Amino acid sequence: MALGPLASLAAAQQEDAQDHAKKASKTKQKSEKELFKEIDSQYKKWLNEDVIYIIAPEERRNFLRLQTNEEREQFIEAFWQRRNPDPDSLDNTFKEEHYRRIAYVNEHFPSGIPGWKTDRGKIYIMWGAPDEIDSHPTGGNWDRPMDQGGGSTSTYPYEDWRYRYLEGMGENVEIEFVDPTSTGEYHLTMDPSEKDALLRVPGAGLTMAEAMGTSSKAQRFSRTDGTNQAMGVGGQNTGKDEFDRLENYVNIMRPPPVKFKDLEQVVTSRLVRDQLKFQYRFDFLRITSDTVFVPITVQIPVRQLSFQEKDGVDSASMNIFGRITTLSGRIVQTFEDTLRADYPSSLLQQSLGTSRIYQKAIPLSPNLYRLDLVVKDVNSGNVGVVNTRLAVPRFQDDQLSTSSLILADNIQRVSNKDIGLGQFVLGDVKVRPRLDASFIPSDSMGVFLQVYNLKVDEKTHKADASVQFRILKDKETAPALRFDIPADKLPSHGEELTLENRITLGSLAPGKYKLEVAITDNLTKQTITPTADFTVKPLPANPK
Repeated sequence: MALGPLASLAAAQQEDAQDHAKKASKTKQKSEKELFKEIDSQYKKWLNEDVIYIIAPEERRNFLRLQTNEEREQFIEAFWQRRNPDPDSLDNTFKEEHYRRIAYVNEHFPSGIPGWKTDRGKIYIMWGAPDEIDSHPTGGNWDRPMDQGGGSTSTYPYEDWRYRYLEGMGENVEIEFVDPTSTGEYHLTMDPSEKDALLRVPGAGLTMAEAMGTSSKAQRFSRTDGTNQAMGVGGQNTGKDEFDRLENYVNIMRPPPVKFKDLEQVVTSRLVRDQLKFQYRFDFLRITSDTVFVPITVQIPVRQLSFQEKDGVDSASMNIFGRITTLSGRIVQTFEDTLRADYPSSLLQQSLGTSRIYQKAIPLSPNLYRLDLVVKDVNSGNVGVVNTRLAVPRFQDDQLSTSSLILADNIQRVSNKDIGLGQFVLGDVKVRPRLDASFIPSDSMGVFLQVYNLKVDEKTHKADASVQFRILKDKETAPALRFDIPADKLPSHGEELTLENRITLGSLAPGKYKLEVAITDNLTKQTITPTADFTVKPLPANPK
């Protein structure tokens, strides 16, 4: 029958689309092969041996796009953590079980190739040990079930594995492996007749209908469902057509679903880390020798946010997620908050040069951690991600030491009811860090520092310390500004001293500077000098 013009056009378009899809697929495969060649051998092995059966296609593509070994290590860590049934545990039982399975199949299923490459090895690694195994390592006589025609025949070696339940496939899943060469090379089959050793022997291994002459053995080879099994007695069949078998085969070969998808975003977000840029810092203040107070501060430029206007107010919203883990992957702390930015529409343009700032303070034990920070602009969907090491120091009890030296744009006392509460509050003081450490001459730069383990005089029960502030311009040795605070001018203190000072910058020319705070314990003659860099920028020009 001839096709009409529209039908011909549709057919041609469909053919072009298919050709385009084939070309795109080949290009994609070529690209992945080229990317694979560029990675180190240890990562090739991880991708093509260790996790080849359980990694999802999208995960594999994402892994190949990573640029550095550090990113690959982070990806691998997150890959296992996504599948960890108990993220808070020191042990990852999924990972341990996975490598146990690999060791098991390499020991029990080798056949000229490593066990992990065999069909039985693949299924065992993906789905674990079956609930039942019906094994016939030498083949033998087999009485066919009635839905496969009945009668008796001889078989090659074969195994039937039964799983009571597999996620994505349901209950009572049966998988058959056949070794037609009797060499130990079992392969997965969808055809129940493949184990029939007499299938192609005329007059042997007949079904009941064939033995009675009501059916011909040749009819088995005229089926169109990809099998050579006989029709069941009375027209019965196994209840599975070719589509059922194909669907089961596809599901069995598909990587097992990830049970714990709450961490999936961490994996994919590594690939979009530059959509939203933000600054961050963490500081360390001693609570005890075993506990450190760690304020984590995040600053997001307003000009990167997407605003929506309503009733004369432009609004943006950011979701902030943080996670601190040990190097073994155990989650120590997570936090989630929402930060808003609301401006009258008439003031939005002049507000674009400002930033929004957020802080979360967490007590931690001295240790080396990993910090993951995610900031999402709700209106645009843009995401920024930071993955970094967090080395929390140990403050020794007998050694002069200090907290982080914090440069702030705001230091102020809080009321008694707010002590220790809210963002930026350190004890009885609110300290808002200036993350870019950038000031103008009209600014008053706040300085916050705690000093620990000053010696206390046994007679006066007081410490004796002196403090000197020095500001040095970039690469100059002579201080551009210096002032001293003698012991009698320091706030009352024992072995711990807290400095809260403001430094007027009006006398400093624009440029890069270093602040040095030298603290001397006059009883032990010990001196410690923490430093911090900052920049003085020119005053902005007045608009004409």
